[in-house]
Amino acid sequence: MSSDYNRYVRRKSLVLFALATVVLVMAVISLSAGSSGLSLSEIIEAVLGRGTVQSKTIVWNVRMPRIGAGAAVGAALAMTGCIMQNVLRNPLASSSTLGVSQGAAFGAAFAIVYLGAGIQVNAAGAAGITVTNPYTVTICAFLGGIATTAVILGLYRISSITPSAMILAGVAISSLFTGATSLIQYFADDVMVSTVVYWTFGSLGRAGWREIALISGLSLLAFLYFIFNRWNYNALESGGHTAKSLGVPVDTLILISMIVCSLIAAVSVAFVGCINFIGLIAPHIVRRFVGNDYRFLIPCSALMGAVLMLAADVVSRMLIAPVVLPIGALTSFLGAPLFLYIIMKKGNIK
Repeated sequence: MSSDYNRYVRRKSLVLFALATVVLVMAVISLSAGSSGLSLSEIIEAVLGRGTVQSKTIVWNVRMPRIGAGAAVGAALAMTGCIMQNVLRNPLASSSTLGVSQGAAFGAAFAIVYLGAGIQVNAAGAAGITVTNPYTVTICAFLGGIATTAVILGLYRISSITPSAMILAGVAISSLFTGATSLIQYFADDVMVSTVVYWTFGSLGRAGWREIALISGLSLLAFLYFIFNRWNYNALESGGHTAKSLGVPVDTLILISMIVCSLIAAVSVAFVGCINFIGLIAPHIVRRFVGNDYRFLIPCSALMGAVLMLAADVVSRMLIAPVVLPIGALTSFLGAPLFLYIIMKKGNIK
């Protein structure tokens, strides 16, 4: 038994190590991808601080922040999907399918238009399209995301709705917030509408080192909380009643987990825009290799999310270079087919 268990742990640890290696490889590929024409030797020199001013500016001010943002946001969204799918007992649960991202997008649009967080006036007096107060946007995005979470949890606790009904509730809430965001844009001026639209496209290029540090710090705290409760999540895989019989505080665990998931999803969305389906597809890919053991599923999901985000970013920059495509559109193209595949495979999800 001990030998079998050790082999089991080694096999899962090997998957974890392999994913960490792939993240590093994708980071190197992302660092070398771009339309500036920098050679590999010039990139290495810039990384070591010995290149030209231009090469160091491109590497450290443009490409490295994109890599950091992609890894941090991808890991955050993937962990969110992994935990939501567990506590809600629904394989289709994620921040995008449950309306958390749409609620956060509404909050961000409200901050941009009505709280003046999206207009920048240059020296000539012209308005520019940018998010000038990311922390106001983040707070409003979190409030929008947490509002969606509160509705989902309220329906779950009061009406005891089924997992499939939760997804339908998420679709309804997404529609509600999308309509509200459209109304905000309808009554805003052209520059503000352009700012909101630009923000919702999704881009890793707008996050600086300060924003990356905030996302990474919150994601790390969330990761530590999730890992601390890894055995509780394993118990929940057998059902709420079984978990309660094993001493797991199920109601408290669900509530806190959903709040933490909403926080890191809302913060990620606030800084890089709407990135759909990463939280849905990353945990399902990883489950093929590590199963439902949350000791390994949580960190592996985070690494897979980082891989998918970095890969999508490389494709967005290289597909029709020098034009950079919206990364949110690419992740939607990747996630939508898998979403349909999960529905067809699971049939009537209960």
